Amino acid sequence: MKYSSKKLSQLITQLCISRGIENIIISPGSRNAPLTIGFSENKKFSCFSIVDERCAAFFALGIAQQLNKPTVLVCSSGSALLNYYPAVSEAFYSDIPLVVISADRPSSLIDIGDGQTIRQENVFENHILESCNCIEEDDCINFNQILVSSALNTAIEKSGPVHINVPFSEPLYDTCDLLSIEINDDIQAKKDSTLINDVSFFAKKWNTSKKKLILIGVHYFNRLEGTFLEILAKDETVLILTETTSNLHHKNIINSIDQLITPFDDIDTEKFQPDILLTFGGMVISKKIKALLRKNKPQEHWHIDTKKALDTYFCLTHHFKTTPTLFFKQFLPLTIKLTSTYQSFFIDKRNDRRKKHAVYMDQIGFSDLYVFSKLINSLPSNINLQLSNSSTIRYAQLFNFKENIAVFCNRGTSGIDGSTSTAIGAAVATEKETVFISGDLSFLYDSNALWNNYIPLNFKIIIINNGGGGIFRILPGDKNTPNFDEFIETKHNLSAEYLSKMFNIKYFVATTKRELENALPLFYGKQNQPHLLEVFTPGSLNDQVLLDYFEYLK
Repeated sequence: MKYSSKKLSQLITQLCISRGIENIIISPGSRNAPLTIGFSENKKFSCFSIVDERCAAFFALGIAQQLNKPTVLVCSSGSALLNYYPAVSEAFYSDIPLVVISADRPSSLIDIGDGQTIRQENVFENHILESCNCIEEDDCINFNQILVSSALNTAIEKSGPVHINVPFSEPLYDTCDLLSIEINDDIQAKKDSTLINDVSFFAKKWNTSKKKLILIGVHYFNRLEGTFLEILAKDETVLILTETTSNLHHKNIINSIDQLITPFDDIDTEKFQPDILLTFGGMVISKKIKALLRKNKPQEHWHIDTKKALDTYFCLTHHFKTTPTLFFKQFLPLTIKLTSTYQSFFIDKRNDRRKKHAVYMDQIGFSDLYVFSKLINSLPSNINLQLSNSSTIRYAQLFNFKENIAVFCNRGTSGIDGSTSTAIGAAVATEKETVFISGDLSFLYDSNALWNNYIPLNFKIIIINNGGGGIFRILPGDKNTPNFDEFIETKHNLSAEYLSKMFNIKYFVATTKRELENALPLFYGKQNQPHLLEVFTPGSLNDQVLLDYFEYLK
């Protein structure tokens, strides 16, 4: 085994080993050569080489998302580091542990006109849990160890991104056969597993209310103990609303929020307004539920989260700094059963909406809504489903998913910029088959995601190509705005066919109901290469089909 002769490289790699960090995504460069040597020469690390730093960062995000363990990013100096920013901000808001390690020029070469230099220190200042700037001098090794150890511990303990900036002077490629440092690493990371303070005061309020709403945002598969969900779902006074990305299922849970509330009249709204709103999980997709609760505020809003309490509905009254599992373990034994029609009234509404949904689906023509209906029903069991943002994630909210399908989407910042890269990274990190459904703009924006050698053979991509940003025709606003097609909807005539050929991905296409029906069995069939299905839908009709859908539910 070879080591970089740079003590800073040795220190960082040894500290990563001590924290059990295994996955390293390296973007080729020269200034980061000491780090590249240190990681790639050591068999305790799994190293991936991805040229495009933006794609590399989202690839790492996908791995960390699946493993819930820190993934390391390594890049050269200069603008390379800035390309990590979209993924860093997503990790920050989605609580995903990323460790960014950027090589830098010595401080004496910054801002003097030297090549490939920018001000790298604290560059992610507003979207990072911790930043540290190492010093290259050998006599600062203990100081650097304190900084790097603290950053790695923060990534693990608080589950989010950290940045370690490492200056290297030339020569960069010298190696040695033995370590020249010895780490003294006494302070290891620990996940907080403490229970919260006394909750009896809140239980008393809970026990006097007959209208309690639980709203769950992004929540990872199998992260909540099932017995707690069962107790809550059988409580007549509790109405539980989830989204596709909540990954929670029960017959008494309502998982299509917009389907339920869009047709509300004034009486429905009054009956719906809760006394207590209890929230946990990440970002909520539905704009309609945000608007409804902001206008019809509950008396109490409690949020459960180990780090942050977002006042999404402008009425937050208490933040429980713990996990949902620990909260309910302590809270539920203090609750009592009351009689109420709060849950049953809206379950009946939900059932009525589902019947109308089925009738409408049977009569619509080929469109985005029709295609999503067919795709969701065709998904294999026990897969990981990755969804891109904009129209894709919103259409998905209207359908029921198999309970053994785990659903993921980058909802921290809700950007379209790295969905494909994230999906590929996630596919690498799991043994499950991964299916990725994307809109055309999101896929084309991140087409460099295919430029790597790690795409699993069972990875499958579905693109709904409606010739532009179809979501902008769905959102409220005047579609007759000058240059709407070019500068807002962004119409195009592009296809993924030749990209598929270039990256050795088997390509399927569908433009009609029959073609889609025929393509799906072949698309999901056995393969020795990744598959891509591109479905072309009529962009001029999709928005009206969806608007008519919500009108039909009334």
